[in-house]
Amino acid sequence: MREIAGAQPFPFRFDPATTALIVIDMQRDFIEEGGFGAALGNDVRPLRAIVPTVARLLAVARGAGLPVIHTRECHRPDLSDCPPAKRERGTPALRIGDPGPMGLVLIAGEPGAEIVPQLAPAAGEIVLDKPGKGAFHATDLSGHLARLGTRSLIFAGVTTEVCVQTTMREANDRGFACLLAEDATESYFPAFKEATLEMIRAQGAIVGWTATVDRIAAALAPAEADAEAEHG
Repeated sequence: MREIAGAQPFPFRFDPATTALIVIDMQRDFIEEGGFGAALGNDVRPLRAIVPTVARLLAVARGAGLPVIHTRECHRPDLSDCPPAKRERGTPALRIGDPGPMGLVLIAGEPGAEIVPQLAPAAGEIVLDKPGKGAFHATDLSGHLARLGTRSLIFAGVTTEVCVQTTMREANDRGFACLLAEDATESYFPAFKEATLEMIRAQGAIVGWTATVDRIAAALAPAEADAEAEHG
């Protein structure tokens, strides 16, 4: 077992052999100018700023042999999996399915729905397209985690209060121990991110734990494993 001593609200213990990393929706449509996030009137720069940190977390997870799962929020070209209530709300500059600078907005196979190149999935990593906010809804995520024997999940991605938190809550209800990488997640609204971190770890980690990528990396470092083995 490993331990992230500096996790909040208290140390997070996990077995790397039964832990997976889930990277939520690090897509061009949410992170780059001209995408859906910007069309909603948001400043995408805070989301773009975490790309190097997410890349570091990916490298750490891959180096430790953790399975990595990437998600993309997107829909079929005919929008048959996009409820009208989702597409028609508000007054965005572009709606889901509309043609934009990166192709049809949030449509599977279009350039904007792809993960940013810096975080491209490696060969063999699972990529799940999801039509909703949570990664368990209308996907094979449960089956993949069962096949992998996963018990603990580390999360990163965007946005903190929407797709990340929704998926963490779904995972928590399914019995997984969940940890969110604090500096590898972001929101268009800083106050929303901070509130979500507090909600997740409130009441004795009611949804899960949070920790920085530095602390996660330290817990997964080979030297730490060797020291633990020596001391039994």
